[in-house]
Amino acid sequence: MSQSQKRKRPASGLAESDQAVLNIIKSKGESAIARRDVQQEANLSVSILTKCINNLKALSLIKEIPHAKFNGKYYIATEFNPSNTVTGGSLYLDGKLDTQFIDQLKGKCFKTIKQLKVTTAEGVYEFFMKHRVITNADCTSQQISEMLRAMVLENMIIEVKSTGHGEYHLIPVGNVCYRCPVGDLNPALERGAMASIPCGVCPRIRDCTPDGLISPSTCVYYDKWLDF
Repeated sequence: MSQSQKRKRPASGLAESDQAVLNIIKSKGESAIARRDVQQEANLSVSILTKCINNLKALSLIKEIPHAKFNGKYYIATEFNPSNTVTGGSLYLDGKLDTQFIDQLKGKCFKTIKQLKVTTAEGVYEFFMKHRVITNADCTSQQISEMLRAMVLENMIIEVKSTGHGEYHLIPVGNVCYRCPVGDLNPALERGAMASIPCGVCPRIRDCTPDGLISPSTCVYYDKWLDF
């Protein structure tokens, strides 16, 4: 073997360029790294980089994985498992939203809120933990919070702030909490946001003014909705 060949083969038996690419990918740990970033750090041409990656994949030293937030090819050393930042956590499957799991989780969140009447995101999470609510993957408190915010936008539940009185007595004043829509406990709710309050279906809405005979301040239906 010539001296030039010896220089191309480090102690591991890999070619120098292969070893350089492997070291770069390993240095990112569970965070993974984009192909373009590997090329930039290794300062290799596209053709040489492609050859290196193919060699390392064939030796099962690295693997290509999808990224939940970004497009393009990402790589990680085989001894690492990608972080939730890369995979998207339990809400993602192979880099794509796991719609089946999301629908399952929404249903369980809705039933929990219906049972508790009013609760916070942390309250839903604690209920899940205490009663061992079964899902097809573990959920974090942060994921529950994100799911509840999405359910609010879909008009499945209502977001309110605690008054500290009545049903809210266990929740600190001002804390964001959630409850089911008034008079409708259907999780498949498909309607405008105004429909969840009396104003949205009131036949006299056009005659309602702040200081008129019909106004929010004198509306008994609005008061009942606020007290719910």
